[in-house]
Amino acid sequence: MPVMHRNVRYNCRVIFLNRKILLIRPKMALANEANYHELRWFTPWSRSRHTEEYFLPRMIRDLTTQETVPFGDAVLATWDTCIGSEICEELWTPHSPHIDMGLDGVEIVTNASSSHHVLRKADTRVDLVTMATAKNGGIYLLANQKGCDGDRLYYDGCAMIAMNGSIFAQGSQFSLDNVEVLTATLDLEDVRSYRAEISSRNLAASRASPYPRVKVDFALSCHEDLLAPVSEPIEWKYHSPEEEISLGPACWLWDFLRRSQQAGFLLPLSGGVDSAATACLVYSMCCQVCEAVRSGNQEVLADVRTIVNQSSYTPQDPRDLCGHILTTCYMASENSSQETCSRARELAQQIGSHHISLSIDPAVKAVMGIFSLVTGKSPLFAAHGGSSRENLALQNVQARIRMVLAYLFAQLSLWSRGVRGGLLVLGSANVDESLLGYLTKYDCSSADINPIGGISKTDLRAFVHFCTERFQLPALQSILSAPPTAELEPLADGQVSQTDEEDMGMTYAELSVYGKLRKVAKMGPYGMFCKLLGMWRHIWTPRQVADKVKRFFSKYSMNRHKMTTLTPAYHAENYSPDDNRFDLRPFLYNTGWPWQFRHIENQVGPAEMFLSPCFMSVKGTQGYFH
Repeated sequence: MPVMHRNVRYNCRVIFLNRKILLIRPKMALANEANYHELRWFTPWSRSRHTEEYFLPRMIRDLTTQETVPFGDAVLATWDTCIGSEICEELWTPHSPHIDMGLDGVEIVTNASSSHHVLRKADTRVDLVTMATAKNGGIYLLANQKGCDGDRLYYDGCAMIAMNGSIFAQGSQFSLDNVEVLTATLDLEDVRSYRAEISSRNLAASRASPYPRVKVDFALSCHEDLLAPVSEPIEWKYHSPEEEISLGPACWLWDFLRRSQQAGFLLPLSGGVDSAATACLVYSMCCQVCEAVRSGNQEVLADVRTIVNQSSYTPQDPRDLCGHILTTCYMASENSSQETCSRARELAQQIGSHHISLSIDPAVKAVMGIFSLVTGKSPLFAAHGGSSRENLALQNVQARIRMVLAYLFAQLSLWSRGVRGGLLVLGSANVDESLLGYLTKYDCSSADINPIGGISKTDLRAFVHFCTERFQLPALQSILSAPPTAELEPLADGQVSQTDEEDMGMTYAELSVYGKLRKVAKMGPYGMFCKLLGMWRHIWTPRQVADKVKRFFSKYSMNRHKMTTLTPAYHAENYSPDDNRFDLRPFLYNTGWPWQFRHIENQVGPAEMFLSPCFMSVKGTQGYFH
């Protein structure tokens, strides 16, 4: 909780026992990168192994009958052991407090954490905890927040208990339960014998500076514990990335739905992979809700009844629940194919959503009619002889009209059926398209929330394939086999003439690489070119690498302004371009990148010579000969 001490605001753990505050422990390392800006609100406690008197406010003093309590960096000494405390980010720092605490005889370290979910992050968390106890011995209790923070992050639990490098209890990573209690029975003598055998640790411990100890009139053990069976080590069970996608964003959606007090979701369903993946996430959410209700979770049941506005409703089947809370809408135009319409309809039938099919052509013609009436001009698609400006504008009109219709139906489709409430509009632009700006500003990517906005196209395709088997949705097979397309340009002989990767000038796999190098590795054009020369040396020539990097950065910088209106999306990748909280770089760049592009060109010639196929490296007995 936030605590003001001497007019400075600290982020603290307040540790109490039997209505008495034992210690107020201020956080010493604040998270101040990526999604977190703790230094905006708090000041880190910088006085290691130091405590001061904290005078309790009168309202607390009346409850605890205490006038002052210790405030600072201290540990708790009970009758039988010593307990230390870390807070969240401190576990991730190069010199974590648990190191010095362990050397000073602290046998149990507790951590109250708010660590958000990112795909493939769980193993890092487990490694940090197990290594903390493997090198120094001891017991580590990690408790992590669960649920949506009212923003883009989902905190995924993963509570654990570890001792001497092994895991003894694992909490669930994704769950609709608000609270989960994790227990294990461990023998403190195992910690003492483990530490006694590490001579290097004992040598360091003999020189360790002592921590202030707060004496606690309490014991964690008793004589009868001799007969209690101790817990055995377990193997940590990890979810696959596809399972993580099916569970994490689904839990996030449920938190958003129940807390927003809306009656469900509206999803523009195009028949492509992205919107199909979003539909699968809602269906996965329905599966988890039904499972929670079957397990006796009364809070979830009460939330369901509030959402569907039926006091006696009990969900038994995910398809039935999906029919209550998900409306899907296929918005056809003259450029849409019959195949995408059929794929959308089949998927909606299999997940049980309330499905609407409509044509946007009358609205498009009305809007273009206004333009022609005012200007006397009628723009044409490139396929009909129009310029690139005309072509793009005609595509954008279709996309933006779909957004307007999505919000209209979200507000009134339930009303038209005699049902109370409104719907949250779901977006379905993936992280790679957002990174490049391959979307229309204020089109269907503009929504209330986007559960796939932090997930790569590669991971989404794997997730959709996973859903085919997990949820028995055969309609997904034809969606996966179809080329990704926006269907905004005229058909050629009734067939799709436009594909996403051709429009972008790069593949989705390449986009994932660009995204990681740009955001995670903090690379600009020249640095990325140098890196990709080595990574892609067996695939592309230096000339091709240069052209690809320049094409990406030109489009990235040209479209960066679109990130200012990006729909709040589930944060699942560390190269999310969301500029609201995560990626705070400018949205107005010099799209020519003159200095960087000039240096790239200066290196292409020498690189072509060095990496030319006619230069062969042969390893000889005395070294390499060229």
